Amino acid sequence: MQNSITELLSTLLREALGKAGLPVPDDVLWEVPREESHGDYATNVALALARPARKAPREIAEAIRKNFPVSPMVSTLEVAGPGFLNVSLAADWCAGALEEILAAGERYGTTVSAPRRRVLLEFVSANPTGPLVIVNARAAAVGDALARILRSQGMAVECQFYVNDAGNQFEALARSVDVRLRQALGETAELPENAYPGEYLVDLVKEWLATDAAAMRALATRPEAERVELLGRKAVDSMVAGQRQVLESYGTRFESWTHEQGHVRDAGLPERAIAALTAAGHTYEQDGALWFRSTAFGDDKDRVLRKSDGELTYFGVDVGFHHFVKFGQSDLVVDLIGPDHHGYVSRIKAAMKALGHPPESFDVLVVQLVTLLRDGEPVRMSKRRGEFVLMDELLEEVGRDAARFTFLTRRHDSPLDFDLAVATRQSADTSRSSPSRPGIRSTSGRSASRKSSGSSGGSCSTRASSREPRRPASPTAWRTT
Repeated sequence: MQNSITELLSTLLREALGKAGLPVPDDVLWEVPREESHGDYATNVALALARPARKAPREIAEAIRKNFPVSPMVSTLEVAGPGFLNVSLAADWCAGALEEILAAGERYGTTVSAPRRRVLLEFVSANPTGPLVIVNARAAAVGDALARILRSQGMAVECQFYVNDAGNQFEALARSVDVRLRQALGETAELPENAYPGEYLVDLVKEWLATDAAAMRALATRPEAERVELLGRKAVDSMVAGQRQVLESYGTRFESWTHEQGHVRDAGLPERAIAALTAAGHTYEQDGALWFRSTAFGDDKDRVLRKSDGELTYFGVDVGFHHFVKFGQSDLVVDLIGPDHHGYVSRIKAAMKALGHPPESFDVLVVQLVTLLRDGEPVRMSKRRGEFVLMDELLEEVGRDAARFTFLTRRHDSPLDFDLAVATRQSADTSRSSPSRPGIRSTSGRSASRKSSGSSGGSCSTRASSREPRRPASPTAWRTT
């Protein structure tokens, strides 16, 4: 097949609109309906054309159905509701398409006709403050699939994981681990207000003591500032190693792991980028802080780069990261972020435009929320801080392929209902001989994520950890970029 199914359907639909004397849109949005009875593909194009056509959506939909060309690809075209169009594909056409795909093998869908562009794709980038959670699994599935598609079109793709090992969240992790170590050694110590309360840090410290108790006891006697820093770095190394292991078991690999502290801050990249903005006249000082004139580049308000106390904002650090690290090695930069931080898009795009990067060379995709279900009912998770569903638990229950497939059945920018029972049945259908898997359980405080965890009722945000983070209630929030 030379074109995608939706491209072929769009061509037929535009032909029908032309025959009916109705406006012909440039783009037609297709989705896979949630209910099988609604066909294989559905579009709301009739509703979108109601205003320019000055007709009722249902009337437009009926006109499209009446004028829709006969095609071996389509078995039925039905009008539903206020004007939705539901398409069912013909079984014979699908069988022929599958034969074509199988005959092509690994060559199917590949091309070398596209210009060989260097693409840097950042996704997941969970905070190094705990294990990965279910929302990270959706980001990993979407990002890895996009990387494979771009590579199949002849592009040179580098997948990047950004490790936020600096700033408030790192400090909170380091102090949390310090308290857990002192507690394990018999001291009376209380977690500070912004600490990570999860039991996973207790387990981590026990693991360290079991491996080398003498070294840990010696570390506990160091001066506080030195001790906290060393423990924080040790915890980051352990967390990142665990994250990498889970992602590799998921079939997702990253060519580069960029550390905020070592690769960005220590290299002075934020200061250099801010100096470039200042030299170009794009900054100003107010109330002791340094501001970027982002409104001049399409943002809704100006943004602080350096606070009045001299500390860089997360945005200020990101400007240096994007300008020097990302654009220094690619022609196209793509970031995947969570929905809670869609407002971050305009400011980082404004900064890149001010630094001379063409708008078409930078794209940001928002990966929407996940709601966890079992047989249609929400999976209940406690409202207590530190309880969430781990990514490795999800893989244990439904399997890697079933999980990835389920995450990719909806557009990345549409909320997703992930039904564990349905996914498990689909996985069992493809592997009857596989052993039964343990069920998902509500995990008390075992994870931390740079893009946000779930809430009560199983609704999980794919939010990247805020560049100006809130309290670290969840260990692995997703990075905003």
